[in-house]
Amino acid sequence: MASPQPLGYLRHFTSPGEPFDSMGISAPNLLAVSTENVCRHYQMGEALVRAVDGISIDIRAGEFVALLGASGSGKSSLLNLVAGLDRPTSGAVIVHGTDLAALSREQAAKYRLHTVGMVFQSFNLIPSMSLLENVELPMRFAEVDRRDRSTLARESLERVGLRGRLSHRPMELSGGEQQRASLARALINRPKLLLADEPTGNLDSRTGTEIMELLHSFNQSLGMTVLMVTHEQALAEKYAGRMLHLADGKLVDDVPTDHVSNISSEPVRAPWGETQ
Repeated sequence: MASPQPLGYLRHFTSPGEPFDSMGISAPNLLAVSTENVCRHYQMGEALVRAVDGISIDIRAGEFVALLGASGSGKSSLLNLVAGLDRPTSGAVIVHGTDLAALSREQAAKYRLHTVGMVFQSFNLIPSMSLLENVELPMRFAEVDRRDRSTLARESLERVGLRGRLSHRPMELSGGEQQRASLARALINRPKLLLADEPTGNLDSRTGTEIMELLHSFNQSLGMTVLMVTHEQALAEKYAGRMLHLADGKLVDDVPTDHVSNISSEPVRAPWGETQ
């Protein structure tokens, strides 16, 4: 298998001199995600389940943030709210200045298509499609010209080391290869925000480390904001710049990790080498 090439992954989306923000990547120190006393409650029989219960957080553009907590702590529920897959019972979820609760169904679909990319524990690739077709799919919804889709999808898969697997179907691949393909698909429409729900949960430790290295590289080289759900504290400490600990639907701790922050005071360097 070819080695992954995360650096310069999005070069084909731009031309020299094109503003960095037009790639969907925001300048550092801007607010990417803000939740204001957000709640997600629902009834289960006679019981009221407080899946998310008054969480307020701010995440700057370019941060790599990990959500940690036991099963049922509200990690995935909060991620679904940020993804626009669910709506809050009360409070607000604001992503790059947009209040998600105010979006119509059509606007929410466009938000999920263009603003966020998602990587799931179970990969969520379509079994009957080849990898190339799976990665092309978001571009079909985005109405990218048919002549461009195949070229862009091929380049995306090559960047994550899958040049020789373009015609393979998901079940013909290892778990790590499937997760690489899901990463290529998540990034194909240049999202501002990458959401990862237990991206290493179905992988062995070596393959999980490879996926985390890719996520970290996209965050560092492109300034892409990453919000990741994980139950593995060691992974969070190694790769994230910040750890948010949840319990019973509440934020109980907000801890920076020991390594250097992902946000640099230096000018952002675009993938083609020009400082923006």
